[in-house]
Parts: sequence; structure tokens; C-alpha cells
Amino acid sequence: MLTVDFTRFPLAPGDRVLDLGCGAGRHAFECYRRGAQVVALDRNGEEIREVAKWFAAMKEAGEAPAGATATAMEGDALNLPFPDESFDVVIISEVMEHIPDDKGVLAEMVRVLKPGGRIAITVPRYGPEKICWALSDAYHEVEGGHIRIYKADELLSKIRQAGLKPYGTHHAHALHAPYWWLKCAFGVDNDKALPVRAYHKLLVWDIMKKPALTRVAEQLLNPVVGKSFVAYATKPHLPKAAATDGAVTADAAR
Repeated sequence: MLTVDFTRFPLAPGDRVLDLGCGAGRHAFECYRRGAQVVALDRNGEEIREVAKWFAAMKEAGEAPAGATATAMEGDALNLPFPDESFDVVIISEVMEHIPDDKGVLAEMVRVLKPGGRIAITVPRYGPEKICWALSDAYHEVEGGHIRIYKADELLSKIRQAGLKPYGTHHAHALHAPYWWLKCAFGVDNDKALPVRAYHKLLVWDIMKKPALTRVAEQLLNPVVGKSFVAYATKPHLPKAAATDGAVTADAAR
């Protein structure tokens, strides 16, 4: 289940991609299939080991084209182990709402992104997320849980302040919002409640079969109750004058 829409966020074969806070690896796998040189990074070592296993299985099965590469590694989003301007593309999906220093994470992403590169950021949408918080304290008052709810204009403002230029937004996963409302209403850890089990079966069926009816329904409902807010941005090239001034300053410092 992808949150990033790759028709709005195109990848070219050979693009160097960082999937930051990759979790189970869903976006990293898709980038690998599209021929990218992928680095999937997460602080959770257990998940990283699973992602590495799936990368190996995909390679063995021939799911990735020639030239595509994939690496899974542990790391800290606030101290990325990469040189400046290392990546053409950065994806951070459903991560920033967990991190106290979200501006620091944005700064690190901008640092490792090449000028002209692209970033995709996804977070829980304000309205559906607010309902989850109202229904259940356990939903967010857990270690490593959600510590903030973004309004769209707030996130876009932080993206601009980090030096990025937003170029598009949309909402995703409308069919998943009611599932999380049910989870919060019946108990976040209570998977045995009949409404929760029934709706989960519906979601699994939808993900596996992709029937036209639910695809159309979700497209219509996304603007209203889409569970995720997705923003796309680019890192502008420095004006030639600024780049020249920077080089002169650096030479003078030597």
C-alpha cells in the first residue's frame, strides 16, 4: 500500500533514493522495482533486517531491473551518515509526526538532497487524526507514538522554511480512516472486536484485489477523509551569483 503517488513523483532509473524511516519498506521496494539505487534507513534494527531480507528476495526473483541497487541500514534521522547532496530523491512517510525535532529532520533531508532533487513527505491528516486522538489516548500516548497533528499549511510552511519549494499535495487512504476510528473506539490493541475484524478483512481484500468499485470510492473520498496528507517539494538550485560568492568565500577561508 503506497502513500506516495509515483505519477506525481516520478523516478528515473538510476536515481539515488533515500527512504527515511522506511519501516517495513513499502516505498523502498517500489523504488527498487523502478530501477532506483535505494537506501532504506530506519532506527528499528529488527525492521531493517526484514527489509534487507526482502531486498535479497526481490533480487533473486528478478523483480528489480539491471542497475538497480538496494541497501537497508540502521540510522538516525537527525544525524544521517551521508555526505551533502548525496541523493536525487528523499521519501519520508508517516515519520515526522513521531519526531520532536521535525525541523532538524527537514534540515538533514535538505542537506543530503542534491539541488534540483525531490522530496515526498507524508503525515497523518489533521481531521481524521484529530478524531483518533479524541477517541483514544492509547492511540498516541505511547512510547514512540504520534506527538503532534499537522495542519496542511503548517507542514507546508515548515517545508518552505527549510529551503524547499512545494509543488503539489493530495490526500490518500480514505478507506483506512474508518478502520483507525474503529480501532480507537474499541481499543487500539483489541483486534478481536467484530467491527474491527470485519473492516480489516475489507481492507486486505481491497489491497489484494484492487477492485474498481473501492478504487473509485477511495478517489472520491480522499479529499474528504483521506487518512494521509502528502506533500511534494523540490530543492532549488542556488543562483549562479550565490554559488560563485560561496566558492569565493570558501577559497578566501583557505
